Amino acid sequence: MVEEPHQNDDDEVIDLEEHAKRGKKLPCGRVYRYRVDTEFFKTRETELTGRVILTRAGKDPDRWLLNQKIRGSVITVGPDDVVDLTTPGLERLMTLPVDQTEGELRKEFALPEDDVDQLDAGGFEWETILGIRGKRWLMVHGFSIPEGYRQEIATVAVSIPPGYPSGQLDMVWVSPRLELNSGNQIPATQHSEIVDGRSFQRWSRHYTPANPWKPEYSVVTHLLLARAWFARELERRAA
Repeated sequence: MVEEPHQNDDDEVIDLEEHAKRGKKLPCGRVYRYRVDTEFFKTRETELTGRVILTRAGKDPDRWLLNQKIRGSVITVGPDDVVDLTTPGLERLMTLPVDQTEGELRKEFALPEDDVDQLDAGGFEWETILGIRGKRWLMVHGFSIPEGYRQEIATVAVSIPPGYPSGQLDMVWVSPRLELNSGNQIPATQHSEIVDGRSFQRWSRHYTPANPWKPEYSVVTHLLLARAWFARELERRAA
């Protein structure tokens, strides 16, 4: 636990993660306990820049990205952006190495205009790359992983077939490899593939005749379905 100097142990401490469940704005004039990845910090300040948060967490702001999780959504925080710790629903903060998205986000092939609009409107950090043998990949960085996994954020890759959007999408690939906190094995995820020079875990999940791919579906529909796949594994293991 990291604390600011001259902090009184008798001060009331408000835990942001616990308070987020109530969905109410935090009162001012308190000591706030917030989490960055797995480490906890205390502060009296209600507003902190991304740079300050990363520095206090021992992360170089030039080498790490900061994300804030608010009511299940993940929002990227720039070094000079301000995080208001009293924001209703603010759960925690997460970091990601910059080298995963270093430099300009690549657009090596074009997606349909509707997909671009939906990805941008959803706040996704994405790029398109051409892989081995011209295979086309949509890469989504900083993708929020449901609680219950050892990883909180990851890069999710979607293979874009030549016939898309008429041709359906299938499966997703994830890096780093997702592992359940329980240690239980996740079926149909044992295969790995090198994408953009990194190992990605393949989630073999498919559309079925009962629930087929539909023409109105998009890459964002597929990403939301992938999030449901991740959540379903937690439900399956809890049953």
